[in-house]
Amino acid sequence: MSTRKNVLIISYYWPPSGGAGVQRWLKFVKYLRDFGWEPIVYTPSNPEFPVLDETLAKEVPEGIQLVQTPIWEPYTAYKMLTGRKKSERLGAGMLSEKKKSGFLDKLSVRIRGNFFIPDARKFWIKPSVKFLKKYLRTNSIDAIISTGPPHSMHIIALGLKKEFPELPWIADFRDPWTNIDFYQELGLSGWADRKHHRMERAVLDTADRVVCVGKTWTDELRQLASPEKQGKDRFAVILNGFDDADVFKGAITRDEKFSLAHIGTLNKSRNPHLLWQVLKKMCAADAAFAQKLEIKLVGKVDAAVLASIEEAGLTSYLKRIDYLPHGEVLRIQQESRVLLLLVNDTPNSKGIITGKYFEYMASRTPVLTIGPENGDLAEVMRESGCGLLAGFNDETKLQQHIQQLFDAFASGKETLFSGDIDAYSRRSLTGKYAVLLNSIIKS
Repeated sequence: MSTRKNVLIISYYWPPSGGAGVQRWLKFVKYLRDFGWEPIVYTPSNPEFPVLDETLAKEVPEGIQLVQTPIWEPYTAYKMLTGRKKSERLGAGMLSEKKKSGFLDKLSVRIRGNFFIPDARKFWIKPSVKFLKKYLRTNSIDAIISTGPPHSMHIIALGLKKEFPELPWIADFRDPWTNIDFYQELGLSGWADRKHHRMERAVLDTADRVVCVGKTWTDELRQLASPEKQGKDRFAVILNGFDDADVFKGAITRDEKFSLAHIGTLNKSRNPHLLWQVLKKMCAADAAFAQKLEIKLVGKVDAAVLASIEEAGLTSYLKRIDYLPHGEVLRIQQESRVLLLLVNDTPNSKGIITGKYFEYMASRTPVLTIGPENGDLAEVMRESGCGLLAGFNDETKLQQHIQQLFDAFASGKETLFSGDIDAYSRRSLTGKYAVLLNSIIKS
């Protein structure tokens, strides 16, 4: 008979969802059993995922209980409003592959922000609370974890907490709520802004613990809670990480070109204008560099990024690869000469520690980052010894880093940035999460 304790995980993203949103809790679920916890996942049966990756189902441990109910989402109406095909999948993070957003696109964003609060999955909240109340009365659950965005998952858990106040609840934030980089782009009315903040504060005040993926964002969430609820013992940092299994096991041949590869969604707020200008200058000054350069973009790319590349005269160096299954992405990471990590140049950039960095870390491929030099990511890079970082506007340092990497490539003596990274493994971080879960269980 199993002696594991049961934790109910409320998550919108779950295989066959692809993209970044699914990775954190897919990996925690993968390893929780090793630390005395049996995960039970509650997720929609018919969600509207931005991308699909059927291969990720292989990572779900055998026998994991998956509890599903249907969700209604307003995306059919949205697609009709904006002239999209019914089969078209919608991009995440405000990405647009159109060269110019139309009036209807902008109107739909305002509708989203003002009427679908906290997000377009709000219509799943009441049915889920009703269903899970019955489920909890007939099943043994020792703790609940909600993971957002979408933050409707937290509101579901909040409804359950009101009914079962003794059941411990952890609200896990993969991204901020009202401090998210595109919050100001939602065109919110004063009423809608206040409602977002009220709901956010209710979650922060009521959860037994609040977890976020970095120090800065965790501190920001703590400050958004009511003053009497801001005790540091209620707020914890548990980073994203890399899975030791996420290394391509086949034969790897490094690219013949000096390939600078960005893996994943590249939206407008991460468009590295400075990088394109530096590459343009380096190509003009060095024929050997120009001959060997390749810009490799893997995944969805905003039209604004492609326009910037074209304006810099770099289109001939561009190699585009559409969304790929996770296993293929791992291969490309190891084949590339340099992996680009681009932090959103937005007011909340100091707190961004993209999960992609840890996968890059595991690939042992050189990492070139453009981001805040005083941010949380810079601190992790210093601690791990993995990669080179230049500030958003530091043209000199960026060019020096690229030249250093190119010189190593040209000489055949590439430096692989492989510091002490064991603390960032998904298994180690799952152990940290299990300690936190154990700490809130009443004996």
